[in-house]
Amino acid sequence: FSKEIRAIQRRPYQVPGADQHSPIVVTNNFGDKNSPPHVKLMRITFQNMFPAINVASVKLQNCRRVVLFNYSHQDKKDNDNGEEGEARDFVEVRHYAIKATPVGVNKKVRRLVQTKIPNLNNVEDISDYITGQTASGALAPSVAGGAMSDSEAEDETSHVVLPQKYAGKGNSKSQKSALKLVELGPRLRLKLYKVERGLGSGDVMYHAYIKKSLEEVKERKEKEEREAALKKQRRDEQNSNVERKRKAKEEKLERKKQKKRGP
Repeated sequence: FSKEIRAIQRRPYQVPGADQHSPIVVTNNFGDKNSPPHVKLMRITFQNMFPAINVASVKLQNCRRVVLFNYSHQDKKDNDNGEEGEARDFVEVRHYAIKATPVGVNKKVRRLVQTKIPNLNNVEDISDYITGQTASGALAPSVAGGAMSDSEAEDETSHVVLPQKYAGKGNSKSQKSALKLVELGPRLRLKLYKVERGLGSGDVMYHAYIKKSLEEVKERKEKEEREAALKKQRRDEQNSNVERKRKAKEEKLERKKQKKRGP
């Protein structure tokens, strides 16, 4: 759906070649080993939807996308009418591209490095555009397209020193760059309704709307075991009847053959 998603976005962000490599999968708020079994199952399922990334051998320039699975759970609360409301239990999915921008470089120089060359017809020298003034000290004429819309990140926590060369001009090895997540879409909200062992015939591990006590679960399991045992008994009886009829038929044919042979 990448083409359809870009068609409805106001400012679609193109990431050439990013879909050729597996994204980084982030699961948030799924808890630890003490989480409910259905929450653990969701986390494992989401993690196995994408190929695993070997941290020891992966190339930094191949880490171009991030897929976020955020689990949101809220217990039932009374609504305005005093009635018990519905519990909120869903997973939100977001898809981002990782964008790296060199820091510590003049904004206008960075624009030139990234091949976003503005119209320089109104200035006599490129230094007039970079410094903002002419050789005589006067203010340089304004340059069309010279304003920088994507300013350098102010948050120091987003600045990292790249251990390897990364995608984009100016993102060289040992260069400090600012990382930014650009949402690609689509946005999804998923809700788990039911987890069942097998395909339509196993134990119900989780149900979003039907809750049963331990006694009810035990009674249902015993009933299923009785039905399975009765079904097996009937199958065994049917097989024994078929085998008995087959033997009787063979004995009858053998007696006919002996009559034809005579005494």
